[in-house]
Amino acid sequence: MSDRTVELEILRYDPEKDEMPRFETYTVPYRDDWVVLDAINYVKAELDRTLSYRWSCHMAVCGSCGMVVNGEPVLACHAFLRDYPARIRIEPLANFPVERDLVVVIDDFIDKLGSVKPYVVAKEEKSVDEGEYIQTPGELARFKQYTACINCLLCYSACPQYALNESFVGPAALALAHRYNMDSRDVGRSAREDVVASNPGIWECSFVGACSEVCPKSVDPAAAIQQTKIASTADYFLNFLTPWKKT
Repeated sequence: MSDRTVELEILRYDPEKDEMPRFETYTVPYRDDWVVLDAINYVKAELDRTLSYRWSCHMAVCGSCGMVVNGEPVLACHAFLRDYPARIRIEPLANFPVERDLVVVIDDFIDKLGSVKPYVVAKEEKSVDEGEYIQTPGELARFKQYTACINCLLCYSACPQYALNESFVGPAALALAHRYNMDSRDVGRSAREDVVASNPGIWECSFVGACSEVCPKSVDPAAAIQQTKIASTADYFLNFLTPWKKT
């Protein structure tokens, strides 16, 4: 067993007790197959039971262990210790209020996610007995990439527009709106337009692309937003040229 160790500088903050956030340093064993989450779990189990953070699956599926590690938003269960220096700084996701330590308040995101109606709005409701809504492989392929979003919020932590303008709907919510707008079973595009095609929606995005850079599932929310801009612009001109029709 290796005697090598790693130092974790972890932001600590309890709003009920602390005036300001502070960093505490913990020395943990190094294991070549450990991820940052394993090291944090060691701190919790062996060194400091007061440390607060979120995690669940340890498989980059649930999205709950998003943190900022050495300045970059990552999933702690997807960030290997071997890829970092011997001293690692761990902070909560940026652009969200800190509830305690590495736990952030995500109420704003939940509200914005709900506002884009992230579900299939069917033309006609069918009972279970009536069977599935049929879709071809080609129709699925149009939007399948965007179904991989796990709502980890790394994109919101990296997004400079969300940092500057809290009214911005944000990358994940807009990418999921695009996912349903592209779904052949869905007719809810017009119902989403008031939010999606508004100034706080797609037009607030300046296409920096940081959201896509940090996405652990290669969803590419930046591309989704730009594609939605093109579709929205086309709608505008069609409505202008053919006002008697509604796109």
